[in-house]
Amino acid sequence: MKKSKKLLITNCRLFDSPQGEPTTTILIEDGLIAHIGPNASACEETFDAKGKMIAPGFIDVHIQGAGGADILDSTPEALQAISNTCARFGTTGFLATTVYKPEQDNQHLTLSAENVGRDLGGAEMLGIHLEGPFISLKKRGMIQPGCIGTPSPKMLDDVLDICAGHLKMMTIAPELPECLTLIRSLVDSQAIAAFGHSNATYEQTLEGFDAGISHVTHLFNAMPSLHHRSPGPLTAIFQRENITAQVITDGVHIHPGVLKLAFDLLGPKRTIPITDGMQAIGLGDGKFVYNGIDYESKDGAARYKDGTLIGTALGLNQMLQRFIIFTECPLIEVIKSVTENPAKILGLENQKGTIAPGKDADLVLLESDLSVYATIVGGKIVFRK
Repeated sequence: MKKSKKLLITNCRLFDSPQGEPTTTILIEDGLIAHIGPNASACEETFDAKGKMIAPGFIDVHIQGAGGADILDSTPEALQAISNTCARFGTTGFLATTVYKPEQDNQHLTLSAENVGRDLGGAEMLGIHLEGPFISLKKRGMIQPGCIGTPSPKMLDDVLDICAGHLKMMTIAPELPECLTLIRSLVDSQAIAAFGHSNATYEQTLEGFDAGISHVTHLFNAMPSLHHRSPGPLTAIFQRENITAQVITDGVHIHPGVLKLAFDLLGPKRTIPITDGMQAIGLGDGKFVYNGIDYESKDGAARYKDGTLIGTALGLNQMLQRFIIFTECPLIEVIKSVTENPAKILGLENQKGTIAPGKDADLVLLESDLSVYATIVGGKIVFRK
C-alpha cells in the first residue's frame, strides 16, 4: 500500500487519555507513527484535528460489500468502492468476506487476493474471509446451496491455492464429516478457523474448539439456539475463555437485551463487533441484489424477500453507536473491541490496533458521538468531513 511521506496531526485528543488531559500531536513518517507528544517536529503537511478524539483505525473482519459494490462483483472498481466507503465510517482495514463456489469460476477470490495490501483509495484489504464452503445446509442463512461443498482436503487445497496465501479466516461447521481434520489444516495454513453456519451440538462444538477453532462468526446467527436441555454451541462458546466472537450490534440480528447478556458473558476482550455489511452500506434504504437474489435494505437491516436477515447496511462506527446504547460499555472498551481485539486475532497486534510509535498510521478522528471527522490509512488522509 502506498504510504504518505510525512504528516503532522495537531490538536488531537487520544481516545484513552484521562479526561481533562491536554490535546497532543502525532507525527507520521513513511506511513508509520513516528512520535506522539507536544515536541513533534513541524512538517509541510499539517492536519489540525480541532480537539477531536483520535483512535486507532477500525478493523472489520466481516464485510461483503459497501458503497453499491460487492466482493462478488469481481472488479477493481468494486473493491475501490468498498474500500472508500469503509473509510467514511472509520474503518481502515477489513477482511473481504465472501463465498467459494465449488467447480465454478472464483475470479472474485483471485482478484481479492491480488489486491490485499494494495492502495484501494480507502481502507486496506487485510485478507479474505470465506463463509464456507464447509458449512451446514440447515444453517446456511444467506449463503446459496451452490456455494456449499462436501468437505474434503482436495477442496480445501483448491481454496488455499486460489486465495494465494491470503485466506485469513474460514467459517466452518465442525459437525460435518472430515471437518475436524480440515480445521487442523486451516490452522496449519495460518488461517483462523471460525465456528459458524453450523448445526453442531454442544459436544461437537467443543470438539471443534479442541481441533483448533478459535473464533466465532456472527454469534447467535446461523447456529442453534440455547435450550436448557440442549445447550448447543452457545453454551460451549461462552464457557471457553479463549474463544473470541463476532457480534452484530445493530439491535436487529440480536435483541438488545440478549446482546447485553452476551457482552456481559464474553467480556470486552472476547467481543469483536462487525458490520456483516452488504453493498447497501452508505446508500440508505433501497432494493439491491446479492449473489443474484433480490434483497431490501431498511433502517440498516438487509433482508431477502422472505424476511431472512442477510446482513446490515450500517458502517462500523454506526454499529458502535448502537453497541454503546445497548450494552452501556465504556467508550474506551468499545473502541478497543474494533481495534485491539481484531488486530490480535489476525496476528497484527505489532502493526495495528493501538496508537504507538512504530505502528501503522491507521487512525480515525471522531466526534463525541462517534461520527467520523477524518480517516487516515498508512499516514494518508483518505476521508475528511
